[in-house]
Amino acid sequence: MSYRKLKADYLFDGFQFRDSGTVLVCREDGTIETILDESLAGEGVEKWDGIITPGFINCHCHLELSHLKGRIPEKMGLVDFVFSVVGHRQLSAEFIREAIRSGEEEMQSSGIVAVGDICNTSDTQSAKSSGRLLYYNFIELFGWSPGQASTRFEGGKLLFDLFYKKTGGNKHLSITPHAPYSVSKELWDLLRPGFQDKTISIHNQESAAENEFFLTGGGDLNRMYSLMKMDISHFKVPGTHSPPDYLPKMKSASKILLVHNTYMDEPDLEEAMHFNKNLFFCFCPHANLYIEDRLPDIPVFLKNKCRIVLGTDSLASNHQLSILEEMKIIKRTFPDIPTAIMLQWATSNGADALDFEESTGDFSKGKKPGVVIIENILYGEIQSSSTSRRIL
Repeated sequence: MSYRKLKADYLFDGFQFRDSGTVLVCREDGTIETILDESLAGEGVEKWDGIITPGFINCHCHLELSHLKGRIPEKMGLVDFVFSVVGHRQLSAEFIREAIRSGEEEMQSSGIVAVGDICNTSDTQSAKSSGRLLYYNFIELFGWSPGQASTRFEGGKLLFDLFYKKTGGNKHLSITPHAPYSVSKELWDLLRPGFQDKTISIHNQESAAENEFFLTGGGDLNRMYSLMKMDISHFKVPGTHSPPDYLPKMKSASKILLVHNTYMDEPDLEEAMHFNKNLFFCFCPHANLYIEDRLPDIPVFLKNKCRIVLGTDSLASNHQLSILEEMKIIKRTFPDIPTAIMLQWATSNGADALDFEESTGDFSKGKKPGVVIIENILYGEIQSSSTSRRIL
């Protein structure tokens, strides 16, 4: 059996940097054999400049929106962003398929090996059938009008069944709510039995308007409902921000992935952590800046020892699908956060959140996590000029 022996300036194993002089030994198919000292590695060690790391996990993506790259203006705020996305329906199916294929290739070449992908349509099935990347498919449902709950749920079940047939199983497949302000109580009641033993994703506190709506019933979400001609008289204002209202409805989920968290403050965070220990907090910095021109207060999440993961969101709200580029934004804004911490978010934490930890996320023997090189670094820290690519 032939092996590849890889050594770089730094070796990150999914949890921490290993001692200098260590070598990663893999089979030709990428299966991890061991990590050992260079003095024991023998001949044929490949030398790389930079950081060797397991492949990245993109915990939140909308691959099906790849055709909207460059078509949505920046910094519009969430409500107008949503309307801009809905307004682009005239593109051909062939154009959409090609954009999806290109988006997947971009993720793969930048070092992403697994994706938590939001699915409102079946458009991504063809690309995913190639098996280039691993996917946790979140069949996402909207349904704010109580009278539409059954119809929306049945449509979600049909889409679930389509993905089930394509993937040959449902371990990495779930029906999930879109956001607290877009799912009625009646639709929540239909969704809840399916949360058992699943990872469930939800967009959380992506805008100030969401906080205001749940706290007082006012704010910009009312404009959205008005434009959509939606009756909101059924909504009973809880008088709190949204997490205390919706998290009890998700208590049967195995893991809960809260996405964006742009306007989540420390009291909300502490209450959420007290409610459920299986929370993961996903940051998509480029999308937060693209839509709301604001980032979450990430140091507060670190202070509270949250399990953090990273996502790219979509090309409707981002200029690229690269986890390294998301880390760069965080490093530039919060320079005291070490690269090693962010790499853990991007690898082992992400694999845990999406239930891919048996095969990806770290360099344990027998896993096949992909091997990525991050080049153009300085003293073990990523720089604005750093690049990433998969080498195995």
